[in-house]
Amino acid sequence: MNTRKLQIAALTCCLWNAWLPLQSYAASQWPSWRGPQANGVATDAHPPTQWSETNHVQWKVTIPGRGSSTPILWDDQVFILTAIPTGPEAAAETADASGQPPDRSERPRRGGGGGGGGMVDRPTRAQQFTVLSFDRKTGKQRWTQSPRTQLPHEGHHKDHGFASASPVTDGKHLIVSFGSFGLYGYDLKGKLLWEKDLGDMRTRNSFGEGSSPALDGNTVVVLWDHEGDDFIVALDKRDGRELWRQTRDEPTGWCTPLIVSHGGRKQVIVNGTNKIRSYDLKDGKLLWECAGQTVNAIPSAVASQDRVFVMSGYRGNALQALRLDRSGDLTGTDGIVWSHAKSTPYVPSPLLVSDTLYFISNNSALLSAFDAVSGKAHFEAERLDGLNGVYASPVAADGRIYVVGRDGNTAVLRQGPRLEILSKNHLDDGFDASPAIVGRQIFLRGRQSLYCISEK
Repeated sequence: MNTRKLQIAALTCCLWNAWLPLQSYAASQWPSWRGPQANGVATDAHPPTQWSETNHVQWKVTIPGRGSSTPILWDDQVFILTAIPTGPEAAAETADASGQPPDRSERPRRGGGGGGGGMVDRPTRAQQFTVLSFDRKTGKQRWTQSPRTQLPHEGHHKDHGFASASPVTDGKHLIVSFGSFGLYGYDLKGKLLWEKDLGDMRTRNSFGEGSSPALDGNTVVVLWDHEGDDFIVALDKRDGRELWRQTRDEPTGWCTPLIVSHGGRKQVIVNGTNKIRSYDLKDGKLLWECAGQTVNAIPSAVASQDRVFVMSGYRGNALQALRLDRSGDLTGTDGIVWSHAKSTPYVPSPLLVSDTLYFISNNSALLSAFDAVSGKAHFEAERLDGLNGVYASPVAADGRIYVVGRDGNTAVLRQGPRLEILSKNHLDDGFDASPAIVGRQIFLRGRQSLYCISEK
């Protein structure tokens, strides 16, 4: 081997040795609502399997206001978002933040119209949109920032609020989305670096907003599907500068974009009622699309090395395993590796661990596990006794699956091809946010409190 080849080999070895610790370090965090690999898996974590209000609660803090965003973690900080009612009561939907009646004359209507019956809470007070940082060890509040206080222009579904999107971080930048109420970039000490207003969403039935930003390298991706002009936009995480924007044609959606690498290119994959779409992260170019999902596409996709799994479950059921190496329209082609039309989730996103795909049926405590390669069911829609309703997405750690119910109960299962419940645990709160797991700790954001569960 000549000198030049030896130099290249040595450099490659050094880069590889430097990259491995960085990857291991990043994996020990929970930087976004679906974890370090965006699939719900906590790598190298060993959380407890049993807890209660009096057992293995390391700390518990009351959260002001309301929100259902998942806590995220980096090193010694835990970050969550909330919206705190403030100021005097006003008549529902009578005024915006300027004191003027909201303009309904140009509100677009499509795919179900407005209203929502008795499922919508109308805004009657201004909301203080707030970012909270807590000490991971003690639960003590480290800092708080409230970048905007405003009376919302529309309401939200009764089961969530005005702070449903989860933040995302890379350990240096913290990206926060309050949707219609601003997108913000902070450092991890709470210093505001930039802010951007993308406009006002008009959501289907005034059900509210919930899509979280996705982050890869220097690029932040934000989805803006509503009852007006839709788009997906990429911004520079450092200054909020817009990098690209693509128009879309979708009714209101609530999924979070998934960024995956395949064949030397990074794709942004977005679930949708009309079509699943993949965009090139570099320039926003549409790579492929596929029809076949149900209305109200909420679950976010998960991916393996060569395929992506997308599902929805309102007014129908759809699960599609799609090839990542295709282009164009995959509808009705062999770009669909396998599909399933039963027992899929409405709100919770799926979990992908060790080639097994776990997912909830509708919003009920019925769990399925499928072989992600073949599409064969290990078990389907088996009941998790003791849980009553599920909005949180399941997570995995240390050979176990954690499913958190809306009633405060959590089922801990053994990971594997058959349903085996190891323990059931109860806390005195209701849970709609998904869990975060790091090391020996589980972080559960309830409707009233944030819990840190740990054996030590």
